Amino acid sequence: MSQYIVSARKYRPESFETLIGQDNIARTLKNSIARGQLAHAYLFCGPRGVGKTTTARIFAKMINCTNPGPDMEPCGECESCLSFAEGRSYCIHELDAASNNSVDDIKTLMEKVQVPPPVGKYSVYIIDEVHMLSASAFNAFLKTLEEPPAHAIFILATTEKHKILPTILSRCQTYDFNRISVSDAVKNLRMIAEKEGVTIDDKSLHVIATQADGAMRDALTIFDQTVAFCGTDIHYEDVIRNLGVLDYEYCFTLVDNFLKGDYASALITFDKILAKGFNALHFVAALSSHLRDLVVAKTAGLDALLDLPDSLKDGYREQAARCPLKFLYDALGVTTQCESGYKSAVNPRLHIEYALMKLSFLQAAPAPTPVISSTPPVISSEAEKSKPAPKPAEAPAPKPAEAPVISSEAEKSKPAEAPAASADAEPAAPRRRKSAAASLSLAGIMTEPEKKTEQKAEEEAAAAAEAPSDEAIKAGWSGMVDALTAKYPKMVRLKNTLTAKDVVISEEEDLRVVSFEVVNDAQKAWLEERLLREMETLLRTSLSYPKINISITVTPEEKTEKVLYMPEEKAKDLIEKNGEVRELVSQLSLDVK
Repeated sequence: MSQYIVSARKYRPESFETLIGQDNIARTLKNSIARGQLAHAYLFCGPRGVGKTTTARIFAKMINCTNPGPDMEPCGECESCLSFAEGRSYCIHELDAASNNSVDDIKTLMEKVQVPPPVGKYSVYIIDEVHMLSASAFNAFLKTLEEPPAHAIFILATTEKHKILPTILSRCQTYDFNRISVSDAVKNLRMIAEKEGVTIDDKSLHVIATQADGAMRDALTIFDQTVAFCGTDIHYEDVIRNLGVLDYEYCFTLVDNFLKGDYASALITFDKILAKGFNALHFVAALSSHLRDLVVAKTAGLDALLDLPDSLKDGYREQAARCPLKFLYDALGVTTQCESGYKSAVNPRLHIEYALMKLSFLQAAPAPTPVISSTPPVISSEAEKSKPAPKPAEAPAPKPAEAPVISSEAEKSKPAEAPAASADAEPAAPRRRKSAAASLSLAGIMTEPEKKTEQKAEEEAAAAAEAPSDEAIKAGWSGMVDALTAKYPKMVRLKNTLTAKDVVISEEEDLRVVSFEVVNDAQKAWLEERLLREMETLLRTSLSYPKINISITVTPEEKTEKVLYMPEEKAKDLIEKNGEVRELVSQLSLDVK
């Protein structure tokens, strides 16, 4: 039995022409070799599995090749190429910085750099995962990297460029490698499948390339795994079962359910997906990706963004034609919100099911729009509602002027008096409907004679009322305090504040003023803002006398009695007020603290 070699090693590119997805970098390196403009240090950076180390090896083999081709490709026949292919080359040295990252390892490398190559023109040092070098190792490497011997070329490779020191970056030519596109990966996998005698459809290759996430090495590893599971005859169903990938048909079915508003079928489909062992969060991500592809398929000019096999593109275009763009936009908002809140959800399954129900209701029929009639608005006043509808007159008669809409409770109870209309009178012009502010204002609907009459009645009532005595006012004050205490039971300190000191009753012009003191300005401001008007109303009502005002004053600080809390304060106060105690403390030399 021959030794098995994985596809990632067996089909590793050996020339610039066979590099996948890095055409710009290959062209730049070939031009620099043709012109003899080789730098002493290169930095290859990019994601995993995109060909950084492979490109470094091809570049190292090319610059030492004695018989390069016209397109700057290694010949593969000279001694340098043969020794490199057999793994015995002394001109190309590879160092794994992940396991050789100390200062001593770098010093050993610096000693090797001084030795010229036995064969070829250059000694090439490929340092993989260079970001793993320690800070001390980087600093020890700086001088040699900046001024190496003429025969030495360094190629540094890393997946994490941000971890490289700026002093290292400034000494290297930097090349950023791209992710391998799905189309390029599918093309390479198709070529390898033909060489290996494996039958596989484009749909399956697309799933493998998508799962690789831009890494060709990962795509070849998944391909080997699929061949080991399915054999040489690979079908789409076997691929998605082996890789645990959600079938496209589930997403198509769910979107059809959303368009119909069939949330029950959507929940049943989701239950089937969970029963097959799929991760719930991955399901939401797949649904979001499906909705995104529908948006791309629906929008003209975005075909390049739809990276799918031809067999699937038609299905996406057909379903996208049935989906309103607003629906797709709202659906993406629901799925992305579901993804962001999944990890913090107490019940993840219910969280996703709720999102599926929201998606099903996006296309629900909108509420009917109310029909706006051209007839005059209906009067909503209770008094007007109770009036019988006027009977239609047999002969056309001039209409009387409409009475204004009265919204005040007091005015609602008054019967509306319609002005008499003579037979010769012209029909009154229809009045405009008053604004809400006017209908809510009592003063706005009262006529001047009515205003004067009401004011006059108040003045006569106030003049006729007999001023209460001081005892009656104090009794009314106590009743007012009890009423407020009962109304606001949570204000436990209100009664103490209002009854802490006796009220002072005075006269100012024709008013009786009731004054009481509070401790500070904050209490005064609070009472004036919250309760003063209510207190005056209660007091005036209980005494049946409207000419009473309440005044709030703040107790002066010098009148405020100091409260002693600490034992030291109490002792000092006792000494100051009692001479015998003061003399005793002096005689005994006591220290009061």
